Amino acid sequence: MSRHVETVQQIYGCFGKADIPGILARLDPAIDWEHDWGDETLKWYVPRRGRHAVAGFFDALADFDFVRFEPRAFLAGGDLVAVPIDIELVVKLTGRRIRDLELHLWTFGANGLATRFRHLADTLQFANATRA
Repeated sequence: MSRHVETVQQIYGCFGKADIPGILARLDPAIDWEHDWGDETLKWYVPRRGRHAVAGFFDALADFDFVRFEPRAFLAGGDLVAVPIDIELVVKLTGRRIRDLELHLWTFGANGLATRFRHLADTLQFANATRA
């Protein structure tokens, strides 16, 4: 198993324990979060730069009750790790349920820290479920 896969597994372990400082410690100080994303309509997918800004992503997740968050595989090659994840969430404001197969794409630097991250998700489903 690659050290990058181990790092991503540790990140998801921290997520399961709501250990946000543990997640941030595994990110490069200048991480490019939601890189190559062209829209800021959904606050969960807003591009962010740096650890301090990424903390805001985790604050935004308070809009949901997580029912399921299950990584299916850890696919690694070079400096990339791709993780398909089965998720199920309930939007607190509307009570609507979201079920999706997301892909998380992690890019790592020579220092072993994540330098880039991107969600690939059904953003239309999120937009529809969060409309009041």
